[in-house]
Amino acid sequence: MIGLCAAIERARWSVWDDEAVLLPRSYVTAVQRAGGIPVLLAPDPDAAERAHELLDLLDGLLLAGGADLDPATYGAPAHPQTAGIRPERDAFELALATAAMEADVPFPGVCRGMQIMNVARGGTLTQHLPDDLGHEDHRRSLGSFDDADHDVRLVPGSLAARAAGATVHATKSHHHQGIAELGAGLEVTGHATLDDLPEAIELPRRRFALGVQWHPEADEASRVIAALVEEAAAHAAARVACRAA
Repeated sequence: MIGLCAAIERARWSVWDDEAVLLPRSYVTAVQRAGGIPVLLAPDPDAAERAHELLDLLDGLLLAGGADLDPATYGAPAHPQTAGIRPERDAFELALATAAMEADVPFPGVCRGMQIMNVARGGTLTQHLPDDLGHEDHRRSLGSFDDADHDVRLVPGSLAARAAGATVHATKSHHHQGIAELGAGLEVTGHATLDDLPEAIELPRRRFALGVQWHPEADEASRVIAALVEEAAAHAAARVACRAA
C-alpha cells in the first residue's frame, strides 16, 4: 500500500469546473506496474497533526511533484517566479515527510517532493534556478517533458544509484527550483551533469529515504518507483512478522 500525496487544483471534467484533489496518472501507473496498490492522500490539516497514525496504515509513501512550496516554510520572501502556493498541501506533506523519516517508512520525494524532504530537515531552496544558472535547461517546455532529458551522476553505492540501477542515469526534468542549503543529516548523492545542480539527496541509515529532482514516473524505463515498492513490500513483511512474534 503506497500513499501518493495529491494536489488541490482547479480542474474541469464532464460539466464541472471546480477544485479537485488530483495527481497525474503516471504516478499511479508506475506504482501499479511495480505491483503496489496506490492510495491517494488528500491534504488534510487534521491528518497532518497525526502523521504517524496515517503512516501506520501504509507500507510506503510517495511525495509527488507539483507547484512551488511557500517560501515562508523555509523563512524566505517569495520570488516573483514562485507560483501555485498551497499552504495546506505544504503543511500536510512536510508533516508526512518528517514522520516518515522518523519512523523509517520507505519513501521517495519526486521533484517538489525532494524539496519537501529538504525543507522538512531545515534546508532551503533556490526559488528560480535561471537566476543562478543562467539557463532554463531544467524546465525547457512548460507542462511537458519534451526535450527535457539530461543525465545525472549518482554516487556509487548510494541509495540513489541502487534505486536507479546506474551511476550515470538519464532523467526527465521539469523544475525551476532546487536545493540551496542542505537539510540536517541529508547527503547529496546525485548531481546534474550539465551544471552540477544537486539532483538526488538521501538520509543515511534509513531503509529508503530518497529525494530525486527528476521525474521517474514519466519514464517507463526508470527503476526508482519499483525500488520503492520492493522496499515497501519488505517493510510490510517485517511488520507482519513483528506482530506475529
